Amino acid sequence: MNDVSEMKVAILAGGVGTRLAEETTIKPKPMVEIGGYPILWHIMMHYSHYGFNNFVIALGYKGEVIKKYMVDYCSLNSNLTVKLSTGEVQMNGGYRPDWTVELVDTGIPTLTGGRIKRLQPHIGNHTFMLTWGDGVSDVNLHDLLAFHRQHGRLATMTAVRPPARFGHLEFDGDKVVQFTEKPQTAEGWINGAFFVLEPEVFDYIDGDDTQWEREPMERLARDGQLMAYRHTSFWQCMDTLRDKRLLEDLWQTGQAPWKLWE
Repeated sequence: MNDVSEMKVAILAGGVGTRLAEETTIKPKPMVEIGGYPILWHIMMHYSHYGFNNFVIALGYKGEVIKKYMVDYCSLNSNLTVKLSTGEVQMNGGYRPDWTVELVDTGIPTLTGGRIKRLQPHIGNHTFMLTWGDGVSDVNLHDLLAFHRQHGRLATMTAVRPPARFGHLEFDGDKVVQFTEKPQTAEGWINGAFFVLEPEVFDYIDGDDTQWEREPMERLARDGQLMAYRHTSFWQCMDTLRDKRLLEDLWQTGQAPWKLWE
């Protein structure tokens, strides 16, 4: 399965999102909206822009909200003609993406590694993409995949430099010689998700109580099987209401770097 159009994109969408509690008491974090669309939709649109249209979504906390959204998607985004005598519904116009979306219940308390492991029957013995349902980026997915295929290891993660939370100071004694307000950190790369993985990574995951970012990724790194695709452009996760407001402002002002589609 080397064809991009056939490759599965796994998205972990089971988290609780406690730091967005104002919204996540009634919906899972990936359903928190930016510009009237769930952040999950934004992530899927990004993949779809590059020709990846086969999604496998790992559900957990309030997974039924995501199921309802996907089932009703076409109706909600079209004009409708309803014949009440028969219940027949005709959909007219609207944007209906050519997506196949598998929605997989992976358990509410299951950790990230366990969620990935539970997707194995749906992904099969093929290279696949993986990301979290709460972060957007403008990473070029074709370049990411080409990098992965070139090095031949089991796992590629997208490494990013996060935006700094506070102004950066440089001193000469007590004198400030440089002040930069909220730059991207000059050093220190972090895991930005947007993975490309070979099916052998499932062997690195023990079960539901395994956190992907701990033992599996640590073992992959020790085995020389984890490579980093360095992404220096836009990346932003939505952990807090502050993050949500930032993304909303970018969207509303037409400056959303992750909006690669028309």
